[in-house]
Amino acid sequence: MSLRVGNCSGFYGDRLAAMREMLEGGELDVLTGDYLAELTMLILGRDRAADPAAGYARTFLAQLRDCLRLALDRGVRIVSNAGGVNPPGLVAAIRGLDLPAKVAMVRGDDLTARAGALGLGSPLGAHAYLGAFGIARALASGADVVVTGRVTDASLVVGPAIAHFGWDRTDLDALAGATVAGHVIECGTQATGGNYPFLGEIADPVHPGFPVAEIRRDGSSVITKHPGSGGAVTVGTVTAQLVYEVGDARYAGPDVTTRLDTVSLRQAGPDRVEITGVRGEPPPPDLKVCRTSIGGYRNEMTVVLTGLDVEAKAALFRRQFEAARTAEPAELTWHLARLDRPDAPTQQQASALLTVVARDPDEKLVGRAFSKSGVELALASYPGFFSTAPPGRAHPYGIFTAGFVPQSVAEHEVVLDDGSVVRIDPPSVTRPLEPLPGPPPGPAPYEAQPSRRLPLGTVAGARSGDKGGDANVGVWVRDDAAYPWLAALITERKVRELLPEAARLPVRITRLPGIRAVNIVIEGLLGRGVADQARFDPQAKGLGEWLRSRHVDIPASLLAAAGEEEQ
Repeated sequence: MSLRVGNCSGFYGDRLAAMREMLEGGELDVLTGDYLAELTMLILGRDRAADPAAGYARTFLAQLRDCLRLALDRGVRIVSNAGGVNPPGLVAAIRGLDLPAKVAMVRGDDLTARAGALGLGSPLGAHAYLGAFGIARALASGADVVVTGRVTDASLVVGPAIAHFGWDRTDLDALAGATVAGHVIECGTQATGGNYPFLGEIADPVHPGFPVAEIRRDGSSVITKHPGSGGAVTVGTVTAQLVYEVGDARYAGPDVTTRLDTVSLRQAGPDRVEITGVRGEPPPPDLKVCRTSIGGYRNEMTVVLTGLDVEAKAALFRRQFEAARTAEPAELTWHLARLDRPDAPTQQQASALLTVVARDPDEKLVGRAFSKSGVELALASYPGFFSTAPPGRAHPYGIFTAGFVPQSVAEHEVVLDDGSVVRIDPPSVTRPLEPLPGPPPGPAPYEAQPSRRLPLGTVAGARSGDKGGDANVGVWVRDDAAYPWLAALITERKVRELLPEAARLPVRITRLPGIRAVNIVIEGLLGRGVADQARFDPQAKGLGEWLRSRHVDIPASLLAAAGEEEQ
């Protein structure tokens, strides 16, 4: 019998009604919720610094208040990382609901108090990404609700599978298969048509249902959704999520290193995609640590430049602003977005945006002094001067950096419902991450043929995201004939040509022929991470769509196969 694991949250702020939708919409054994991301850890850390009782995802508690009785009646167990940086606080709040639920907690991820001694500096928070065996032990004890802090996203799914099938640490292929299933459903509706690049292929895109993974004893799975829910589950939607925020073919986790180059996908029926063939290797000896800190204070102002002489107007405002400053912040950056076009039919289409951003450890240097420099120019600068909003006070900004500690450093423990504590030992067999043996696979041979110059997205999908300061873009095609062309097209040189922001940055390419995909990692594109807001799109969410919009030479045969041949 397979284990049916659903998801009802992909981030802190996801659809509040999703827990009830998933509990009422169909059969489930376990319902998971992922509420944590790098930025969320910073937000929750700041919350707890201001209020020791805070630091967990309050929306999860609201969902339980509405749905825990329903889950208990249906025999559905709930596993969530909503504990954030204060799992004990969330556990206490759940028990305050006064329902007969057994609640267990996984702890040991919080290394903040020991950060200095561990060589992690002095961050606001330092949280290790724990694995799935603590969750499994909690469920094996009979827990109805399992609360964790920072575990890997996939562990929320892998843990229930371990408990159900009795896997141990030597069952690497099964653990890897469940990790892939967990990675696919962890972001909720991104697996069922949400944020999908081929918009016209989702018949019911308005209210996509949340995904379900049917996991088998060998670790293979079927990704599906509840009958009658919106969206779609196709090889394309699953591929889109599979290439989201990954690095290379070795997807490292605390329990297993998953070989993404072994994944096989098959449409097994309407809204059913089968995942098979996944191989696993021993996990690395170190745990990744999420380090968050306050980088300082920032302020910004955006002015609108309309009509003629945009470059001259921008230069004048910049000279005036810098001359009017009474303080010198540590960092001052300018960005001119030429969104204007000649002879525009609307004023908005005739306008460009000039943004100035200041950062400094001292709030005063980017606060009133910064705002004053911009406001005083309102009647003294270029013709047509106005801003998108008046500059306000300075705000703190955060920085995310990754650290690493030996697996044995984290005191991975489970606090059971009766208060007893169980220690989870680290894996006894580990393997350092290394490049795949042999030379990196090069582009497949592809013979030149007649082509048309069109957007890459005419035939290819893409999804992009962030990992700290790096950006990832997964690009894929939907039939075997197109893959050799895509693999030959996407090289480091071509990426730098199509995405000029990457021209001076390290670019890593990984080819995944099993799912007809190429993964691109651009190191340092996002500066110091999303909270630093150093880029127009600080999480690189739209980077893949920018890449799809760039024009390339597409063979006519592929256009014909895709139904895009010239009429």
